[in-house]
Amino acid sequence: MTDPSPSLIDRLQAAASAAREQAHAPYSKFKVGAAVLDEQSRIFAGCNVENAAYPLGTCAEAVALGAMVVSGGKTCSHVLVIGGDGDLSPCGGCRQRIAELCGPDCIVYAVAADGTALKEWKMADLLPNAFSFDR
Repeated sequence: MTDPSPSLIDRLQAAASAAREQAHAPYSKFKVGAAVLDEQSRIFAGCNVENAAYPLGTCAEAVALGAMVVSGGKTCSHVLVIGGDGDLSPCGGCRQRIAELCGPDCIVYAVAADGTALKEWKMADLLPNAFSFDR
């Protein structure tokens, strides 16, 4: 699909993995980390944060995107999510969040917590009819 440098994927994976270790997941025990690359080639990471008013927790992707936005980032070109056995992808809400803040060729990766099982999608394939200001 794309041919990003292995070092980019490694950097995204390292940031997401480190964030995953900080996840607050006392209820589900399902720790997730995410990392996004913005238009300035900066990487921002986030982890999931659960609370007792389940399901009102915050997804790792939302935290990473929020960090990007608060730091002045406008768009992301790559998103990597890590957790579980690799059979994961962003939830519907996060797909919409990513779609609103990504470029047209944004690639989303999913990686198992142990670093295996890399999967990738174009954002348009994950959410083909995303809501946008253009529609």
